[in-house]
Amino acid sequence: MTPHEKIIITLTSDPQEIAVCAQMMSVTDPWITLDMNYEQCLKAFEGACKEIYVIETENVVAGFVIIQTCGTFSGYIQTICIDEPYRGKGFGKKLLQFCEKRILKFSPNVFICVSSFNKGAINLYYEYGFKLIGELENFVKEGFTELLLRKTVGPRVGYIAKNSPEEL
Repeated sequence: MTPHEKIIITLTSDPQEIAVCAQMMSVTDPWITLDMNYEQCLKAFEGACKEIYVIETENVVAGFVIIQTCGTFSGYIQTICIDEPYRGKGFGKKLLQFCEKRILKFSPNVFICVSSFNKGAINLYYEYGFKLIGELENFVKEGFTELLLRKTVGPRVGYIAKNSPEEL
C-alpha cells in the first residue's frame, strides 16, 4: 500500500463480488491446505448475521472479511482473506482495524480462528493484540488445529458501546 493509494472498504451482498471473494479464498492458504474448493468456500458467505466487506484499491478487490454480528460469538471474524499480490502491504492490518472498530460498536470482544500452520497470520494477529484462548483440534479438517484468539476491551455483561447509534 503506497501513501497515495486509495483504499476503500465497503459492505457487499453483490453475488459477483462474493464469487470473486470465494475464488480468491479457494486458491490461497489456509484453504488450499484444508482442501476447501470453490463451492465450499462459497458456502462460507451464506447464513444469517453475516456482514461481508471487501477492501478495494484502484477498483480491484484486494481482500475481504466476513463478520458474525449476532449469537454467542458475535464479533467473530469468520473469514479474512487478502489476495496474494496484496499481502504484506498493510491491507490485512487495515481490514483488522476496520473489523475492530465495527465490532466494538456491538461487542466488547473480537474473536478470530487461525489455522495453526498459518504462521504469517498468527504473527499478524498477535502483533495486533489478539491472545490465544484455546485450540480446536480437528475443527475444520481432521488432523488440523485451529487457534481461537480474542481481543477484548471487557466483559459482555454491562458493555455499552462507545459509539453513537448513527455510526452503526
